[in-house]
Amino acid sequence: MSDDGQQTGHERVPSRQRRRFPGISSRAYEHPADRSALVALRKLSGFDTVFKALSGLLPERSLRLLFLSDSVRVSERQFQHLHDMLLDACHILDLEKVPPMYVNQDPQPNAMCIGLDEPIIVVTTGLVELLDEEEMRAVVGHEVGHALSGHAVYRTILLFLTNLALKVAWIPLGNFAIMAIITALREWFRKSELSADRAGLLVGQDAQASMRGLMKIAGGNHLHEMNVDAFLEQAEEYDAAGDLRDSVLKILNVLPRSHPFAAVRAAELKKWSESRDFQRIMDGHYARRDEDKDTSVSDSFRESAAAYASDVKGSKDPLMKLVSDLAGGAGDLGGRVRRGFDGFKSGPPTAQEEPTDEE
Repeated sequence: MSDDGQQTGHERVPSRQRRRFPGISSRAYEHPADRSALVALRKLSGFDTVFKALSGLLPERSLRLLFLSDSVRVSERQFQHLHDMLLDACHILDLEKVPPMYVNQDPQPNAMCIGLDEPIIVVTTGLVELLDEEEMRAVVGHEVGHALSGHAVYRTILLFLTNLALKVAWIPLGNFAIMAIITALREWFRKSELSADRAGLLVGQDAQASMRGLMKIAGGNHLHEMNVDAFLEQAEEYDAAGDLRDSVLKILNVLPRSHPFAAVRAAELKKWSESRDFQRIMDGHYARRDEDKDTSVSDSFRESAAAYASDVKGSKDPLMKLVSDLAGGAGDLGGRVRRGFDGFKSGPPTAQEEPTDEE
């Protein structure tokens, strides 16, 4: 329903009043790291060739037929509450064409937006059963945000290349080339999840529900045993934990993942929900699609770089602190690096060290 109470193209909008964002551009909510990673991905050697080749080869019709035949399509007659949420999300973000949405039998809580020409949204039964209405609304908004941002194309290619890499693992050179692109795609996709989380918040307009959903994805349906504030404290502890060794281990842990860690996502979303940028969007001041053609790529890249610099400066992570000190010209950096990596030393202990059972 529109602001003046008249029916619009999106009908059956749920009753709770939510602010709508006519003509909103995905630039309004995209995380700066998302844009930077996508620019880096497109510059990766060989990516354009692979992208063009796969765009013509990927069996998109096969994907649609698969979900049509082996999943339940959301509609007014099936999963009506999800259908209403989908219409609501498209109405709020002003996405004119409502993507088809399917529920797939899978106990693993998950959702995705895939497709080349037109996006398809898929949610698993595990996710539907795990989340309450407001938490699920944020997830549907998250996936609609992916559709508005055009993320579905790259997600589809990532799925295809991941499967292809398994089939050609015995070809060293071929596997190396594919894995380089997969690694870059995963890095971008992890950043794109932060953007889509923001879209989910714009749709649900309930920060607590968004963070509860992420907490449930991490800890299951035991809400009476969990606490959002305590969950966010975990993210702060994770950011500040340990020394340079832990910073390296964090990077190694996240590399094979398609999504950032749930606690980190919740902390990022909370920070954005309290920011001036979020409040400006809620007040109606945001980038619009009709301005996209006039947007400078170099300006966007500078904004991303500035955001990265700010994040590094404010981070409690030991490696990020070291990077910040390097930029600021702090002294005794060599000594700090050596002390940070003392735990990686091998060989017999020195006279000052107590021998232990392990290296």
